[in-house]
Amino acid sequence: MHKDSSQRASVLQHVSQNIRRLRHAGEMSQSTLAQKSGVSRRMLVAIEAGEKNVSLTTLDLIAQALQVAFSDLIKAPDNRDPSRINELAWTGVHPGSKAVLLASSAASREVELWEWRLEPGEVYPCEPDADGWSEQLFVFEGCLTLQVEGQQHLLNAGEFFTFASNRRYAYRNDGEVATRFVRNVVI
Repeated sequence: MHKDSSQRASVLQHVSQNIRRLRHAGEMSQSTLAQKSGVSRRMLVAIEAGEKNVSLTTLDLIAQALQVAFSDLIKAPDNRDPSRINELAWTGVHPGSKAVLLASSAASREVELWEWRLEPGEVYPCEPDADGWSEQLFVFEGCLTLQVEGQQHLLNAGEFFTFASNRRYAYRNDGEVATRFVRNVVI
């Protein structure tokens, strides 16, 4: 996990607190977690102390060994909305290169990835999906109005939203330019 110093400190702190908490909850020693994950005990000690940058691959190994989702390791421990992560997980050597985990949803079967474009004035009404389904939206151009059973959410470029889709909802472009967004349907 590489990032500028202030963001790096907060995410490394989240990772260290979460790994320690989850390891204790699973009644595992650092040695046991090292053995199950294939990550050295020395590295685990440094990660739990918040002293070690860690790769996404290493975090994935630790998450598997703890039997939790990857997002459980990097989200803020006091996060009240488990679907909304919004944490910088990696930055590259070149300025502007980055990976941000925006949201997470449990899936029982699959996830569909959609690219949508709505021209000005366009509306797409949706029927409720089955219980347990959800959607993740990320707007990268224009402005999307999401209507979920009477509640209106305005999403500008760069914003995202996650919601249970077992209710009536609609996508709408009330703006003057095309709206483009990515939609994940989590089944």
